[in-house]
Amino acid sequence: MINETLLEVLSHPADGVVAIVTQGADEPHVVNTWNSYVQVTSDNKLLIPAGFMHRTEKNITANNKVQLTIGNREVQGKMNKGTGFLVKGTARFIKNGEEFEMMKNKFVWIRAVLEITINHAIQTI
Repeated sequence: MINETLLEVLSHPADGVVAIVTQGADEPHVVNTWNSYVQVTSDNKLLIPAGFMHRTEKNITANNKVQLTIGNREVQGKMNKGTGFLVKGTARFIKNGEEFEMMKNKFVWIRAVLEITINHAIQTI
């Protein structure tokens, strides 16, 4: 699910914004993070440190489907420099365990880890 270009976007030293969309009771909710915060597990899940994200967590409790847009202007796209991805998947919040501890060591300010299981990832540009 995670191809080389998406891995390059996530690991590129020039930070890009990652937008995370969840469905609220009345409307979609968007929260942002940085690509350098996103960690990829050996089984191709995305781990994202959560300092706040309280509404995101509430939404995921009711509906665990998420969408993310991830991009970087410095990575070669389909035709020109700059590319982006639409990622669809399911999510859960982790508040203890091995993955939480690993993320807490990198990001001391977190209260939880948002784990994304990717169902579909497509390069958009």
